[in-house]
Amino acid sequence: MADVFEDETEHTVSIQEYLKDVEEQELEADLVLGGDEGKECTYSKGYMKRQAIFSCLTCTPDGNAGVCTACSLSCHDGHEIVELWTKRNFRCDCGNSKFGEFYCKLMADREPVNSENSYNQNFKGAYCTCHRPYPDPDVEEQVEMIQCCICEDWLHENHLGFEPSDEIPRDEEGEPLYEEFICLACAKKVSFLSLYPPSIWAAVKEGEASLDGNQDGGVLTDAVGATSENVSGHPVVDDNKEEKVLVNRPPASPAFGNLENSMEMVSSDLKPVLPHRNELLGESSEKKRDFEEFSRDTISSPKCALGLDLSVTPFILEKNKPMFLSKVWRDLLCRCEKCIEFYTKKGIRFLIEKEDSIGEYEKMGKQKRQEKLQQEEGAELNFLNKLGHVEKIEILSGIADMKNELCSFLESFDSSKPITPSDVHQVFENLAKKRRFQ
Repeated sequence: MADVFEDETEHTVSIQEYLKDVEEQELEADLVLGGDEGKECTYSKGYMKRQAIFSCLTCTPDGNAGVCTACSLSCHDGHEIVELWTKRNFRCDCGNSKFGEFYCKLMADREPVNSENSYNQNFKGAYCTCHRPYPDPDVEEQVEMIQCCICEDWLHENHLGFEPSDEIPRDEEGEPLYEEFICLACAKKVSFLSLYPPSIWAAVKEGEASLDGNQDGGVLTDAVGATSENVSGHPVVDDNKEEKVLVNRPPASPAFGNLENSMEMVSSDLKPVLPHRNELLGESSEKKRDFEEFSRDTISSPKCALGLDLSVTPFILEKNKPMFLSKVWRDLLCRCEKCIEFYTKKGIRFLIEKEDSIGEYEKMGKQKRQEKLQQEEGAELNFLNKLGHVEKIEILSGIADMKNELCSFLESFDSSKPITPSDVHQVFENLAKKRRFQ
């Protein structure tokens, strides 16, 4: 009997805990939905930088369409819905040609196809390199997943392509120390990130620097026929040789261990060279540039912050590894004309667009939530201000009666027992009786 009582009390919560939980759930929903209340279809807004998207497998079992929050609630209520969190550069598909005779209840007039939309396996309810659903009905314990900021697929933490010594950067409480993640498949596309300062990489552990100040992640050298005499940390230009760049592992990502021990040279004659960042950029070692200077240059200077034309410089990636990025990494990306052209060609120009990042999207959601709460508070004040003196007294009297009734109930109630729905109903019945005799 005691065991039954213990099980029952385990699931009880205080009013404060309940309200806090509700508030946290509302905040989480606002962050995921970006403050979208789901009242209007977003189709008229075109291809949005980022928005919450859902896939309806009832209407499009092939997983080749996505709908906005409002359409998922109004047009696809009761259907088999896959929540996709957010997608970039997406326009609501609801009711277009992919849905056959089904039409959108909120906005029927639309183009047959949204040609700029992109779809991956997530729209079918499959994720990761294992192509399994989430949650997975065939496993007892669900493994946490991380979203790649390039392909936007989700990967299980145990399917990231790590080596045994690798680890995900987290603090002592298990909270992530990284801002964004790039999966193994997408890392090759952004191998040029190894040319940037260590501050773009997340530290392995809380309080640790991203990389030793005397080491850096990139080594520029002639990858063909080079010897120890011509390895200087700069691209070697030779009329008879093609200029190449040897890109080491991203220096501060936790998956990469010690750079000197792990470096693999293209030629046995090459020796590891770990130049300072200023040497990598063709600057003298006396002119070191800290993070603020580098960040300012990437935004304000028309010159390339890397001193390289990425579109014509081939990269040899030493080892393809997943990447964990710091909070400032997007700010450091060069925005010169050549680099922007390179990003566009690679299909990753969104990396330098502020509205693309999840952090900015969640910031917008928080801001809209705050505005909503302020509007609600303002509406309540306006309501009271419009009432006459008698109505105000009646409302304040009702609040006082409820407060007194709750206090009486809590004073007489056994605190060791849980509050049941019948107890709550009894409180309101007592309150109603008192109001009838007033």
